[in-house]
Amino acid sequence: MDIILGILAIGVILGIAFLMSNDKKNINYFGIGVMLLAQVITTFFMFQTEAGAWVIEKISAGFNKLIEFGTEGVNFVLGGFVLEDGATVFFFNVLLLIIFFATILSVLTYLKILPFIIKYLGQALSYITRLPKVESFNAVNSIFFGQSEAIIAIKSQFKQLSDNRLYIVSASAMGSVSASIVGAYIGILPADYVLVALPLNMFSALIVASLIAPVRVPKEEDHVDVQDVSNAKSFFEAMGNGALDGGKIALIVAAMLIAFIASLELVNAMFAGLFGGITLQEVLGVIISPIGVLMGIPTSEVLDAGSIMGTKIVTNEFVAMLEFQGMVDSVSEKTVGIVTVFLTSFANFSSIGIIAGTVQGIDADKGARVSGFGMKLLIGATLGSMLSATMAGLFL
Repeated sequence: MDIILGILAIGVILGIAFLMSNDKKNINYFGIGVMLLAQVITTFFMFQTEAGAWVIEKISAGFNKLIEFGTEGVNFVLGGFVLEDGATVFFFNVLLLIIFFATILSVLTYLKILPFIIKYLGQALSYITRLPKVESFNAVNSIFFGQSEAIIAIKSQFKQLSDNRLYIVSASAMGSVSASIVGAYIGILPADYVLVALPLNMFSALIVASLIAPVRVPKEEDHVDVQDVSNAKSFFEAMGNGALDGGKIALIVAAMLIAFIASLELVNAMFAGLFGGITLQEVLGVIISPIGVLMGIPTSEVLDAGSIMGTKIVTNEFVAMLEFQGMVDSVSEKTVGIVTVFLTSFANFSSIGIIAGTVQGIDADKGARVSGFGMKLLIGATLGSMLSATMAGLFL
């Protein structure tokens, strides 16, 4: 029954995307089919085979070791703080680790290791899916870099991007997460589900966007010109740039958490006064619960899970993850996996402004166009998160 419901959920998600399509005649069904198959193979391998479990274990162990190294740096600077009852400070224990991960990312970029990997993975993705090279490169690039950085890397090609191509590029940026903050996610929720979400969300963003905004690019025009994303002149400058960028990200996330959590409390206080104690999360849980059941979440847990997913959409993934962290031990493993995969993306309202602002800085006209289809972008990215979470649920 769970498999039937999961397949039905995938059908509903793809059906909604199809109805939103602005060019149904040019949909790349071959590419969509290939990417769906890639998701099935990836999820089956990771969750149902010993080799997959070993891969996840080793990658998780690698991230945990990096977290240990990062913690040493944090403790050197802030180790004098002692809290009662073994309490921890989220900013110290989780967010400041972003600095170390951003430093590693910057160094790997300076050494041309990441650009090499991204370039050839993008070419392979374009070859097997028949998607244009710019969109394929950007989808892979978005796994490693944040929304702004991924878009800036292809800024020289913005003039040739039609509205549909611009939509796909933006959708990949919104449907992914930055590698620099994956360590922070792992500090909150189970590492295996966070890691599986990375490739699943890359494919999901492309699948849904390819249905909503199909593209056909002539072979002679299908090329990618990638900007150098590292301006560092030396190894140590790359380290310094990465550390500073990571510090900015940590402060931005902290500021957003303060604003969103405080605003959520304000909204809930207003809801309590108007609707007799009902919270915004409970309303969102009711709205999302029908698709949540199809995704594979047990009916006894679907309202709570739906509220978490809704919270992510209206605030951001960190707010939702922190709220879900307290529920992990009280819900089923299947719910933990589905919700964690859903939360591991930038699909929320604030991302519309980030992406539109980045594009605006590159091309004012293109920025206005992104703002114009902002809500469509958010709906598509949310459908992509649901598709990834449903795929994960099929094999849990």
